Amino acid sequence: MNHQEQHIEDPDYDQMTDEVLAKDLESSEDIEDSENSESSENTENSEKSSKASIKEAIQEAAREDEKPASSSFTLREILGGDILSTKFLRQQIWLILLVAIFLIIYVGNRYSCQKKMLTINHLNKELVVQRYKMLSISSELTERCRETQVLQMLRENNDTTLHISDLPPYVIEIPEE
Repeated sequence: MNHQEQHIEDPDYDQMTDEVLAKDLESSEDIEDSENSESSENTENSEKSSKASIKEAIQEAAREDEKPASSSFTLREILGGDILSTKFLRQQIWLILLVAIFLIIYVGNRYSCQKKMLTINHLNKELVVQRYKMLSISSELTERCRETQVLQMLRENNDTTLHISDLPPYVIEIPEE
């Protein structure tokens, strides 16, 4: 952006330029008046004061005072970074930092929770698989322990010492001493 574009778009620039030009005009008039009207001794003092006034005018013009805060920010001000130099933001910097810290903590906590939720879901799926395995093994064991299955296994192994009893079961009583 050149000087003319900035002059056209920024009304505060016009006001600041007018102030600087007025101060320069005043200082140049002071210099001319002091040269014509005073003696050589006063001329030296006036030159020093005019140099000081010129120096003050330059310093005043070069000082980067904050522009008055406008009620609305334009996209140009936001993208240009002018919003970051406003007095309001400088006053609220600690609040902004606190909010940023809370956001970081929030994001970290959410990430940690999501990671734990994935672990829990994985473990739940594994638990279901293990339960199915346990049920199938338990049903196999129940099937193999049935009396008919045990007898059939004994016959296949040609074990003749075991057989089904013809007598009903009875309780053996042991006398207490």
